[in-house]
Amino acid sequence: MTGRVEGKVAFITGAARSQGRNHALRLAQEGADIIAVDVCAPIESIGMYPPATEEDLAETVRQVEALDRRIVATKADVRDTAAMKSAVDDGVAQLGRLDIVLGNAGVFEIQPALELTDEAWREMIDINLTGVWNTCKVALPHLVDGGRGGAIVLTSSSAGLKGTPNTIHYTAAKHGVVGIMRTLANEFGPHSIRVNSVHPTGVDTPMIQNPKTWGLFLGDDPEPSREKAEPVFMSTNSLPVPWVEVDDITNAILFLVSDEARYITGVTLPVDAGYTVK
Repeated sequence: MTGRVEGKVAFITGAARSQGRNHALRLAQEGADIIAVDVCAPIESIGMYPPATEEDLAETVRQVEALDRRIVATKADVRDTAAMKSAVDDGVAQLGRLDIVLGNAGVFEIQPALELTDEAWREMIDINLTGVWNTCKVALPHLVDGGRGGAIVLTSSSAGLKGTPNTIHYTAAKHGVVGIMRTLANEFGPHSIRVNSVHPTGVDTPMIQNPKTWGLFLGDDPEPSREKAEPVFMSTNSLPVPWVEVDDITNAILFLVSDEARYITGVTLPVDAGYTVK
């Protein structure tokens, strides 16, 4: 039985760990080769969880290669268009084609709106919005030139569909990702290139599993913890779960990039345990 993306090549940003690594491994299991990028460095305005490292990206490479798939991995910042273009061009040169693009790279930070600095606003928009556009901009020529169509999935957030207090820069960027998705779905539909977005609620990764995020849900508690935060997280979803797993996002993305979704484009797909309807 062949995999659902057998023989295809996927370009994935933020591939060093968490959701990005999981997407890379699952697509590799389903037959794809991988072009992977990650900044692997601290982001100045993000302090609530540690950054991915070059060792993390190397571990993604090791795990993909253990699946007997090829991977071309590059340390690159989604804000740097030239570095992104070089990474994807090199990957296509080595792997021979491009079929799938996952604009997964992103950062998260909590800040009350009137305490947000200009620098923190710009950095969030540059990474979570402009970085997604840069990803599409450097990849689309390869999809068009390939003449086989393709699939792009952009990782937005439940905050891309619903206003989320204390995250105005993040929420604005994630709403903007929907605008990119819808525009590209129309503009590149004639090339049989499908473009969709996924919208997770909290995902069980370091991005939310840290004292600052727990504290957002626990108010004045001086000692926030995962255990204390869990029931409060759960109360924000309509399903009785506090957060979703990385596999839940990967499953949705795999469906969207597979031939099973061949006529699905321009869709905002929540994987949010009902957060956006509550």
